This record gives sequence, structure tokens and C-alpha cells, in this order.
Amino acid sequence: MTALGFLCPSHSAEDDYPRIEQLLGSDVRVELVHTDAGEDAHRTDALGRLGTPERLAAGVQELRHAGAEAVVWACADGSFGYGREGAHEQVRSLARAAGMPASSTAFAFVHAIRELGVGRVAVGAAYPEDVTALFADFLRADGIEVVGVHSAQGGARDEAAVLSLARSADRPEAEAVLLPDTALRTAAHVPALEKELGKPVLTASQVTVWEALRLADRRVNAPELGALFTREPVVQV
Repeated sequence: MTALGFLCPSHSAEDDYPRIEQLLGSDVRVELVHTDAGEDAHRTDALGRLGTPERLAAGVQELRHAGAEAVVWACADGSFGYGREGAHEQVRSLARAAGMPASSTAFAFVHAIRELGVGRVAVGAAYPEDVTALFADFLRADGIEVVGVHSAQGGARDEAAVLSLARSADRPEAEAVLLPDTALRTAAHVPALEKELGKPVLTASQVTVWEALRLADRRVNAPELGALFTREPVVQV
């Protein structure tokens, strides 16, 4: 049994995680611990307070007791909002506090893009435009070409709205579409999204669990979770 640990700052879309656990169909257990979210606001001035070392460290003891082998900070904007170097330090601090491999949803997107072997992506987010722009900058800092950015703040809460967000974000030149908001319920919709757009779709909960599996050195084939869970590793030359 492989236990994966996740630190989550809110209860929005938390049911994606047990759904993904079920879809993995293997000996994988998902452990979710909620952190103190403080001010729950998608504002650039609030992002720096969301994922402080103290808030993240407070949740790791419970994950250690649950036998977690890796931990992921399951919050995209509470990671990329720190910038690339700040997000790296956030993850290093979390790994030291947890005593296990650690990452965040923001880096999960970067690693998942590399896994798919794509270079050009489009972004659709339920964030304000300035917060979505920070995510695009975060990706560009890792050499990923962002060919389109679309914000739909306050929307995209049901399947139809998520599909509309993905359609609005897509660009013909994009090789994959990214939906980074962890407050979106997407685990049940990835195959439909990919069929509609004809390309891989990466969503927050999906890449977050995939990242934890990567850290735990596990590979699970789960077509119900999209192309990311069906591909062989891309060999970087």
C-alpha cells in the first residue's frame, strides 16, 4: 500500500481526491489534511500568506502518522504566487518539515507538461486576470511556451462550465490545455475534456495526485484520469 499525503487550504473540490483514489484502482491511499487558509482570496496580495512554512508544517505530523511516503501542497496559487524561486524554497521547507519528498500543485503542472513531452500550452483559470498571469509567468520561467491565457473568475463550477472554460482557453497551436484552479471539480471530466479538445488536458487535482505518485516512485495506468495517466515516461535527452 502506498500512502500519499496532501495539504489542502480549503474544502472546495476536496471530493476530487477520494474519487481519484477510486479511479486509480490499485493499492494507493490518499490522505488529505486541511491547513489554516487564513484569508481565502484569489488576490495577489493574499497569496504570499496562504502557503507560509508555519501553515504547511502544522499539517505534516498527521500525514506522517498516516504513513504518507510523499506530500504535495495541493494549492496552485499558494505556490506559483511566490514566484519560481520562492516556490522552490516553499517545497524545500515543506520537505524538511515533513521528512519526506515534497512538491506543490504548481510544480506538478511543470513536471506533468514535461511528462507529456509538450512545449506549448494554453491556460484557463477561474482566477482574476492578474493571478492567472502569475501562473503563466511561472510556467514561462521553466521554459514552457504559454500561447493563450483565459480567466473566468467565479465560474466553472459544474461540468458544463468546466468544459466551457477549457474551450475558451484552447488555442489551435496549444499542445495541451491547463486548468490550474484546485477549487474546480475536474476528476470526473478529464476524458470528456480531452475528447472535446482533441489534446491532453491537465487539471489541478489530477496533476497533484500524479505528482505525489511520481515522488513515491509509483506509476499507475488509469485512462479515466486522462493522457497523463496512460503515457510511458518521456525520456529527456
